Amino acid sequence: MNTIRPFDAERALALAARTLEIEARALLGLAAKQGPAFAQAVQAMLGCRGRVVVMGMGKSGHVGRKVAATLASTGTPAMFVHPAEASHGDLGMVIKGDVVLAISNSGESEELAAILPAIRRIGVTFVAMTGGADSTLARHADVVLSSAVEEEACPLNLAPTASTTAQMALGDALAVALLDARGFKEEDFARSHPGGTLGRKLLMHVGDLMRSGPALPCVPPAATFNELLREMTGKGLGFAAVADEQSRPLGIFTDGDLRRLIERGADLRALTAAEVMHQAPRLVRADALAVEAAGVMEQHRITSVLVVDGEGRLVGALNSNDLMRAKVI
Repeated sequence: MNTIRPFDAERALALAARTLEIEARALLGLAAKQGPAFAQAVQAMLGCRGRVVVMGMGKSGHVGRKVAATLASTGTPAMFVHPAEASHGDLGMVIKGDVVLAISNSGESEELAAILPAIRRIGVTFVAMTGGADSTLARHADVVLSSAVEEEACPLNLAPTASTTAQMALGDALAVALLDARGFKEEDFARSHPGGTLGRKLLMHVGDLMRSGPALPCVPPAATFNELLREMTGKGLGFAAVADEQSRPLGIFTDGDLRRLIERGADLRALTAAEVMHQAPRLVRADALAVEAAGVMEQHRITSVLVVDGEGRLVGALNSNDLMRAKVI
């Protein structure tokens, strides 16, 4: 049985520092090991007519799943196939024209070695990411990427630590080189992440969030103050738009304007919407990004904007609460 020694905080911190130093050295050393083979791998994946199929066993398999996910989210269609399952039918997921990226530190994974002949018969480009330059995996590969490290961070030099960090970093390097070669932009990233913060900011438009139709508080300029107030309070937005017969926005009246009128002691019953509205309201187009509307509100320190179509007609209204509910801000 293992004997658990009393916890030593200083020893734990020293081991943490040693682990990070070893893994940092491994990454710095990894850069020097990359050469023409790296460019060949990128070119093969860039020209791939199918998908990049990532494989790996054990800890390398966990890394492989992450590499496949990173590739897929940055414009390179990719998926992970477990080598053991591949020999029992999942190899049918791999088709001619794919690129197979096999990850193994030793390059001698039995499960990978067992399916190498079948993979070669399919007609794929085979890329090996391995620390074993003379391994079985490397000998079968079209392109070999070195992920070799001098030592593991594990005090026993056994548990995959620095080697898996190197594999992860090399996978990230492939993804970055590919997205750059593809001209991958923020908008492309957002389309792959519609549920994320960036997706909401780059894909959601004002027209998706605005209040329109019966929900839009709007009165003509000749409306009485009581009519204006009923429209504003009834729609619950804290403001009402004033527009002419052609739906051209003329102004806006907010609850802040109401407080200022009351403080001045104005005779509210005698006023019309045209007399109390704030002229030249801030406008955004319905096809603008919601994040642009948020920028207008922040720049002018307001909480509401009116929304117009391409011809300048009032079609909706938007306030900061709408943007917060959609998690744009």
